[in-house]
Amino acid sequence: MRRNLLALVTVGLLTVGGLTACTDDDGKTSGGGSKVAARGGDGTGKVGVILPDTTTSQRWGTDDPKLLKAAFDAADVPVEIENAQGDPANFQRIGDRMIAAGATVLIIANLDPASGTYVLNKARAAGVKTIDYDRLTLNGGADYYVSFDNVKVGQLQGQGLVRCLNATKALRGDRPPRIVYLNGAPTDNNATLFKNGYDSVLQPKYDDGTYLKGPDQSVDKWDNKEGRSIFVEMLNQFNNDVDGVLAANDGLGNAAISVLRERKKNGTVPVTGQDAETQGLQNILAGDQCMTVYKPIKQEADGAAKLAIGLFKGQQTKVKGQVKDPQSGAYVPAVLLEPIPVFKEDVGKVIKDGFVSKKAVCAGRFAALCRENGIK
Repeated sequence: MRRNLLALVTVGLLTVGGLTACTDDDGKTSGGGSKVAARGGDGTGKVGVILPDTTTSQRWGTDDPKLLKAAFDAADVPVEIENAQGDPANFQRIGDRMIAAGATVLIIANLDPASGTYVLNKARAAGVKTIDYDRLTLNGGADYYVSFDNVKVGQLQGQGLVRCLNATKALRGDRPPRIVYLNGAPTDNNATLFKNGYDSVLQPKYDDGTYLKGPDQSVDKWDNKEGRSIFVEMLNQFNNDVDGVLAANDGLGNAAISVLRERKKNGTVPVTGQDAETQGLQNILAGDQCMTVYKPIKQEADGAAKLAIGLFKGQQTKVKGQVKDPQSGAYVPAVLLEPIPVFKEDVGKVIKDGFVSKKAVCAGRFAALCRENGIK
């Protein structure tokens, strides 16, 4: 299942490198976008970026803004990056303001379908080109979509949980393990894709009686506090008799781990994650989290920036992939990058790749755990 980290990073870079900038003879977009005359395209105006929140994942508050700004600065393209701070109304206000202020390209990581669609519709009416970033806005009609293969992310989570349950088999004997789920937000299409992925791995094991399926719940807005409350109820329902947690990201995984610690069950119940956050990697080193999924978001930021820069300069940019919007049925030109599974032995590779710092991961009590795992 696992592949060499550097090889997969190379695949992702080749995918982003597959973007081509060319101008069609009739001047129409090759991305299948709006029929309204595109605003700008002559290197004037700016690129606007709207990110969703700063609480559900560290990436939105620190990583993506830094990486996107660096990519636009390197191309000498003006960019404005704002975060909606989890407020759909604020997401819409930011979109309105950026369009009114002369943005010619918008990159959005939607907070929910309604506010995302609102911004995309306003942009389309103004002739502003749009890129869905990380999350597809259902029925939104963005010109492009840049993300990871999110079904594959879920498959890696399911496969990782199977591996870790095999490793803890001696703790439960021959009885089938009971799995509970903390899924992502029901309004986030990515959460649906992750679930499609891990269900494809785990459902056959429920069907043949190898595993027992416990509660399967979504967590509104990816809220970690709500995830913790839901997990407490799950444990209470089964008198703590839970053997594995499919948590859709590291934040929800940590919410479950915090409860398991209180009940002296951390390290005995495998918990998955996603995003390779500092806290998630520390939980893996401590043995409290089974695995995470690393998505090299520099590739994602660079891919979105390259598209936006081409559109900003009036270059009609073609991409090799496409995804189908399950609501509208329309196909959206897409760049899909490769996710990477991370277990304890892989934590050093994520650090070496520059995604997180050794100083942050190996701080305090984790310094000894880093040394034990060969992280120098």
